[in-house]
Amino acid sequence: MFSVLFPGQGSQSVGMTKDLYNNFDYIKVLFEEAEDTLNLSIKKIIFEGPPDILNQTENTQPAIFLASFAIFNVIKNETSFDITKADYFAGHSLGEYSALACSNVINFRETIRLLKIRGNAMQNAVPKNEGGMVAVLGENIVKVQEIIQNNKNNFHCFLANDNSNGQVVISGRLNDLEKLTIELKKLNIKNIKLPVSAPFHCMLMSPATKIMDKHLNDVKFSTPNNMIVSNVTAEPSSDPKKIKNLLIEQIEKPVRWRESIVNMINLGCDKFIEIGPGKVLSGLVKRIDRNVKLIPINNINDLENL
Repeated sequence: MFSVLFPGQGSQSVGMTKDLYNNFDYIKVLFEEAEDTLNLSIKKIIFEGPPDILNQTENTQPAIFLASFAIFNVIKNETSFDITKADYFAGHSLGEYSALACSNVINFRETIRLLKIRGNAMQNAVPKNEGGMVAVLGENIVKVQEIIQNNKNNFHCFLANDNSNGQVVISGRLNDLEKLTIELKKLNIKNIKLPVSAPFHCMLMSPATKIMDKHLNDVKFSTPNNMIVSNVTAEPSSDPKKIKNLLIEQIEKPVRWRESIVNMINLGCDKFIEIGPGKVLSGLVKRIDRNVKLIPINNINDLENL
């Protein structure tokens, strides 16, 4: 059994998928469709940057999706490997939208339109330079939750991502995160402030939830071709209504990535194919279970690994 994984924010890089664009006319058409839908020169942002423009959340989210969808289509068209036969599709945060589009739950134009709205809504949910995220390294989720709970009168932080064994991400306002890092330093726990400008996946994102609730409820969701593993529950589902509701919840709920991978492995998955820029998810899966096979695909040369 195998699963397909789609990356989220942080895996982008200037120039991603340029080799696919230069070699396949249908990828050029895909980029044209994206630009027409977004009314934005997304191709220039992806291929030329500069990084600070690509890294703006409202640009990053549609850009990563476009890259992932392009790679997925090249695998379908240029290899004998039937990627559509995957037992499960899962995406990290915005990657869940890539999973849904590639499983024919929502179409390409609708997905990229929604991600532009989502990126904008998440970026503006909290005033700029008021919120952020910190990665806590080398500790499990139970210990991190215990630290947050024990210090709730001192600072107010939220579990945002349970990424892998030894990598948990916390969201909050910057002054609260500063107090958290002081506490972590006392306990000799490593942590890194992430280069993001908003506190994703916590209750501070509630304005974005309201916006996405409105927009998602206007979109028809079809039954997926593959079981979709939700960030919110870490469980697979093929019910369009449930998938849509969980996608709305996803904005404020933690990304349960470690549990999602563990559950897929327990269901029999022994191979994971990462489709999209970078190899972030393959690195996380490796920390969760070194025995599974990992195949990251992000350029033409990677196709031979299938």
